[in-house]
Amino acid sequence: MPNARDVIDHMESLLDEKQRQELLRFFKTGPGEYGEGDEFLGLKVPQTREIVKTAAKDFPLSEIPELLMSRWHEVRLCGLLLLVAQFEKQATKRLENDAMAISKRDEIVSMYLKYAGRASNWDLVDLSAPKIVGHWLLLPSNLGDKQAILDHLADSTCLWKQRISMVCTWWPSHEGYPSWCLRYAEKHLHHSHDLMHKAVGWMLREMGKHASMDLLREFLRQHSGEMSRTTLRYAIEKMSEEERQQWLHGTL
Repeated sequence: MPNARDVIDHMESLLDEKQRQELLRFFKTGPGEYGEGDEFLGLKVPQTREIVKTAAKDFPLSEIPELLMSRWHEVRLCGLLLLVAQFEKQATKRLENDAMAISKRDEIVSMYLKYAGRASNWDLVDLSAPKIVGHWLLLPSNLGDKQAILDHLADSTCLWKQRISMVCTWWPSHEGYPSWCLRYAEKHLHHSHDLMHKAVGWMLREMGKHASMDLLREFLRQHSGEMSRTTLRYAIEKMSEEERQQWLHGTL
Protein backbone atom coordinates (compact mmCIF):
# COMPACT_ATOMS: atom_id res chain seq x y z
CA MET A 1 0.00 0.00 0.00
CA PRO A 2 1.57 3.33 -1.01
CA ASN A 3 1.79 6.17 1.46
CA ALA A 4 2.29 9.92 1.11
CA ARG A 5 6.08 9.71 1.32
CA ASP A 6 6.18 7.11 -1.47
CA VAL A 7 4.09 9.36 -3.72
CA ILE A 8 6.12 12.49 -2.97
CA ASP A 9 9.43 10.70 -3.54
CA HIS A 10 8.18 9.34 -6.86
CA MET A 11 6.87 12.71 -8.02
CA GLU A 12 10.09 14.49 -7.02
CA SER A 13 12.04 11.95 -9.08
CA LEU A 14 10.12 13.13 -12.17
CA LEU A 15 11.20 16.77 -11.86
CA ASP A 16 11.46 18.45 -15.27
CA GLU A 17 13.34 21.75 -15.07
CA LYS A 18 12.26 23.09 -18.48
CA GLN A 19 8.59 22.36 -17.85
CA ARG A 20 8.96 23.72 -14.31
CA GLN A 21 10.05 27.11 -15.59
CA GLU A 22 7.14 27.22 -18.04
CA LEU A 23 4.66 26.45 -15.29
CA LEU A 24 6.12 29.09 -12.98
CA ARG A 25 5.37 31.67 -15.68
CA PHE A 26 1.99 30.26 -16.69
CA PHE A 27 0.62 30.15 -13.15
CA LYS A 28 1.80 33.68 -12.29
CA THR A 29 4.14 32.86 -9.42
CA GLY A 30 6.14 36.09 -9.48
CA PRO A 31 6.10 38.76 -6.75
CA GLY A 32 2.66 40.34 -6.45
CA GLU A 33 1.03 37.82 -8.81
CA TYR A 34 -1.86 35.58 -7.74
CA GLY A 35 0.33 32.46 -7.56
CA GLU A 36 3.25 34.15 -5.81
CA GLY A 37 5.52 31.60 -4.15
CA ASP A 38 3.92 28.51 -5.66
CA GLU A 39 6.54 25.86 -6.47
CA PHE A 40 6.43 23.32 -9.29
CA LEU A 41 8.12 20.07 -10.19
CA GLY A 42 7.31 20.44 -13.87
CA LEU A 43 4.88 17.53 -14.15
CA LYS A 44 2.04 17.64 -16.65
CA VAL A 45 -1.49 16.93 -15.45
CA PRO A 46 -1.72 13.53 -17.23
CA GLN A 47 1.39 12.42 -15.32
CA THR A 48 -0.24 13.34 -12.02
CA ARG A 49 -3.49 11.65 -13.03
CA GLU A 50 -1.59 8.46 -13.81
CA ILE A 51 -0.05 8.50 -10.33
CA VAL A 52 -3.52 9.01 -8.84
CA LYS A 53 -4.91 6.15 -10.92
CA THR A 54 -2.18 3.84 -9.64
CA ALA A 55 -2.49 4.88 -6.00
CA ALA A 56 -6.22 5.54 -5.61
CA LYS A 57 -7.46 2.04 -4.89
CA ASP A 58 -5.58 1.53 -1.63
CA PHE A 59 -4.42 5.02 -0.64
CA PRO A 60 -5.35 5.80 3.00
CA LEU A 61 -7.44 8.93 3.48
CA SER A 62 -5.32 9.70 6.55
CA GLU A 63 -2.23 10.10 4.31
CA ILE A 64 -3.77 12.74 2.03
CA PRO A 65 -3.17 15.77 4.31
CA GLU A 66 0.59 15.25 3.94
CA LEU A 67 0.15 15.63 0.17
CA LEU A 68 -2.06 18.69 0.57
CA MET A 69 0.54 20.35 2.78
CA SER A 70 3.33 19.82 0.25
CA ARG A 71 5.30 22.75 -1.14
CA TRP A 72 4.87 21.25 -4.60
CA HIS A 73 1.87 22.27 -6.68
CA GLU A 74 1.65 18.90 -8.42
CA VAL A 75 1.75 16.97 -5.15
CA ARG A 76 -1.13 19.07 -3.80
CA LEU A 77 -3.00 18.38 -7.04
CA CYS A 78 -2.36 14.68 -6.52
CA GLY A 79 -3.86 14.90 -3.03
CA LEU A 80 -6.91 16.74 -4.31
CA LEU A 81 -7.46 14.25 -7.13
CA LEU A 82 -7.17 11.38 -4.67
CA LEU A 83 -9.96 13.03 -2.66
CA VAL A 84 -12.00 13.30 -5.87
CA ALA A 85 -11.44 9.62 -6.62
CA GLN A 86 -12.40 8.56 -3.11
CA PHE A 87 -15.48 10.77 -3.10
CA GLU A 88 -16.68 9.45 -6.46
CA LYS A 89 -16.29 5.88 -5.19
CA GLN A 90 -18.75 6.69 -2.40
CA ALA A 91 -21.15 8.72 -4.57
CA THR A 92 -22.47 6.16 -7.04
CA LYS A 93 -26.24 5.92 -7.49
CA ARG A 94 -26.25 2.70 -5.49
CA LEU A 95 -24.58 4.37 -2.50
CA GLU A 96 -26.30 7.76 -2.51
CA ASN A 97 -28.41 6.93 0.56
CA ASP A 98 -26.13 4.37 2.16
CA ALA A 99 -25.34 5.42 5.73
CA MET A 100 -21.70 4.32 5.61
CA ALA A 101 -21.14 6.03 2.26
CA ILE A 102 -22.73 9.23 3.56
CA SER A 103 -20.34 9.16 6.52
CA LYS A 104 -17.32 8.60 4.27
CA ARG A 105 -18.37 11.35 1.85
CA ASP A 106 -18.80 13.75 4.77
CA GLU A 107 -15.34 12.82 6.02
CA ILE A 108 -13.85 13.57 2.59
CA VAL A 109 -15.71 16.87 2.29
CA SER A 110 -14.64 17.87 5.80
CA MET A 111 -11.02 17.19 4.91
CA TYR A 112 -11.37 19.15 1.67
CA LEU A 113 -12.85 22.12 3.51
CA LYS A 114 -10.19 21.96 6.23
CA TYR A 115 -7.42 22.17 3.64
CA ALA A 116 -9.28 24.35 1.13
CA GLY A 117 -6.63 27.05 1.28
CA ARG A 118 -4.08 24.54 -0.01
CA ALA A 119 -5.91 24.47 -3.34
CA SER A 120 -3.90 27.61 -3.92
CA ASN A 121 -4.22 28.16 -7.64
CA TRP A 122 -7.11 28.20 -10.07
CA ASP A 123 -6.40 24.78 -11.58
CA LEU A 124 -6.33 23.11 -8.17
CA VAL A 125 -9.75 24.57 -7.40
CA ASP A 126 -11.28 23.87 -10.79
CA LEU A 127 -10.19 20.22 -10.91
CA SER A 128 -11.54 19.42 -7.46
CA ALA A 129 -14.30 21.73 -6.21
CA PRO A 130 -17.10 20.71 -8.62
CA LYS A 131 -16.52 16.97 -8.14
CA ILE A 132 -16.28 17.11 -4.36
CA VAL A 133 -18.19 20.07 -2.93
CA GLY A 134 -20.44 20.54 -5.95
CA HIS A 135 -21.50 16.89 -6.08
CA TRP A 136 -21.94 16.79 -2.30
CA LEU A 137 -24.44 19.67 -2.50
CA LEU A 138 -26.92 17.32 -4.17
CA LEU A 139 -26.35 14.31 -1.92
CA PRO A 140 -27.54 13.34 1.57
CA SER A 141 -25.19 14.59 4.29
CA ASN A 142 -24.94 14.93 8.05
CA LEU A 143 -22.63 17.96 8.00
CA GLY A 144 -25.40 20.49 8.55
CA ASP A 145 -26.51 23.55 6.61
CA LYS A 146 -24.85 23.32 3.20
CA GLN A 147 -25.60 26.91 2.28
CA ALA A 148 -23.99 28.10 5.51
CA ILE A 149 -20.90 26.03 4.72
CA LEU A 150 -20.64 27.57 1.24
CA ASP A 151 -21.31 31.05 2.62
CA HIS A 152 -18.39 30.57 4.99
CA LEU A 153 -16.15 29.87 1.99
CA ALA A 154 -17.59 32.76 0.00
CA ASP A 155 -17.11 35.20 2.87
CA SER A 156 -13.51 34.16 3.46
CA THR A 157 -10.66 36.54 2.70
CA CYS A 158 -8.92 33.69 0.84
CA LEU A 159 -9.26 34.01 -2.94
CA TRP A 160 -9.11 30.25 -3.41
CA LYS A 161 -11.89 29.52 -0.91
CA GLN A 162 -13.99 32.16 -2.62
CA ARG A 163 -13.35 30.53 -5.99
CA ILE A 164 -14.34 27.13 -4.55
CA SER A 165 -17.70 28.57 -3.48
CA MET A 166 -18.32 29.74 -7.05
CA VAL A 167 -16.82 26.97 -9.16
CA CYS A 168 -18.41 24.17 -7.14
CA THR A 169 -21.79 25.29 -8.54
CA TRP A 170 -20.80 23.75 -11.88
CA TRP A 171 -22.08 20.37 -10.68
CA PRO A 172 -25.57 21.47 -9.53
CA SER A 173 -26.01 23.54 -12.68
CA HIS A 174 -25.18 20.54 -14.86
CA GLU A 175 -27.78 18.54 -12.94
CA GLY A 176 -30.44 21.21 -13.49
CA TYR A 177 -30.22 23.07 -10.16
CA PRO A 178 -29.41 26.74 -10.93
CA SER A 179 -30.04 28.32 -7.52
CA TRP A 180 -26.52 27.64 -6.21
CA CYS A 181 -24.90 29.40 -9.15
CA LEU A 182 -27.26 32.37 -8.98
CA ARG A 183 -26.66 32.86 -5.26
CA TYR A 184 -22.88 32.88 -5.45
CA ALA A 185 -22.70 34.77 -8.73
CA GLU A 186 -24.60 37.58 -7.05
CA LYS A 187 -22.46 37.28 -3.93
CA HIS A 188 -19.22 37.61 -5.91
CA LEU A 189 -20.48 40.03 -8.57
CA HIS A 190 -18.37 42.94 -7.32
CA HIS A 191 -15.24 40.96 -6.51
CA SER A 192 -12.04 42.81 -7.30
CA HIS A 193 -10.00 39.94 -8.77
CA ASP A 194 -9.97 38.95 -12.43
CA LEU A 195 -9.89 35.26 -11.52
CA MET A 196 -13.25 35.68 -9.81
CA HIS A 197 -14.66 37.73 -12.71
CA LYS A 198 -13.84 34.79 -14.97
CA ALA A 199 -15.20 32.21 -12.51
CA VAL A 200 -18.52 34.02 -12.10
CA GLY A 201 -18.99 34.45 -15.85
CA TRP A 202 -17.99 30.86 -16.55
CA MET A 203 -20.44 29.46 -13.99
CA LEU A 204 -23.25 31.70 -15.26
CA ARG A 205 -22.60 30.45 -18.79
CA GLU A 206 -22.71 26.83 -17.61
CA MET A 207 -25.88 27.47 -15.62
CA GLY A 208 -27.57 28.97 -18.67
CA LYS A 209 -26.42 26.18 -20.94
CA HIS A 210 -27.39 23.28 -18.69
CA ALA A 211 -30.16 24.62 -16.43
CA SER A 212 -31.98 27.66 -17.83
CA MET A 213 -31.14 30.29 -20.43
CA ASP A 214 -34.19 32.21 -19.24
CA LEU A 215 -32.69 32.47 -15.75
CA LEU A 216 -29.36 33.56 -17.22
CA ARG A 217 -31.06 36.30 -19.24
CA GLU A 218 -33.04 37.42 -16.21
CA PHE A 219 -29.85 37.59 -14.14
CA LEU A 220 -28.17 39.62 -16.88
CA ARG A 221 -31.14 42.00 -17.13
CA GLN A 222 -30.75 42.68 -13.42
CA HIS A 223 -26.96 42.81 -13.19
CA SER A 224 -25.22 43.22 -16.56
CA GLY A 225 -24.71 46.94 -15.96
CA GLU A 226 -22.79 46.34 -12.73
CA MET A 227 -20.71 43.27 -13.58
CA SER A 228 -17.22 43.39 -15.02
CA ARG A 229 -16.86 43.17 -18.79
CA THR A 230 -14.91 39.95 -18.31
CA THR A 231 -17.79 38.38 -16.37
CA LEU A 232 -20.29 39.53 -18.98
CA ARG A 233 -18.23 38.22 -21.90
CA TYR A 234 -17.82 34.82 -20.27
CA ALA A 235 -21.52 34.60 -19.36
CA ILE A 236 -22.78 35.29 -22.90
CA GLU A 237 -20.17 33.25 -24.75
CA LYS A 238 -22.62 30.57 -25.95
CA MET A 239 -25.26 33.01 -27.18
CA SER A 240 -25.68 34.03 -30.80
CA GLU A 241 -23.42 36.80 -32.10
CA GLU A 242 -26.42 39.11 -32.42
CA GLU A 243 -27.51 38.59 -28.82
CA ARG A 244 -23.95 38.90 -27.51
CA GLN A 245 -23.59 42.28 -29.18
CA GLN A 246 -26.88 43.44 -27.69
CA TRP A 247 -25.75 42.53 -24.17
CA LEU A 248 -22.35 44.12 -24.71
CA HIS A 249 -23.89 47.35 -25.95
CA GLY A 250 -26.61 47.41 -23.32
CA THR A 251 -29.52 47.25 -25.74
CA LEU A 252 -31.34 44.38 -24.01
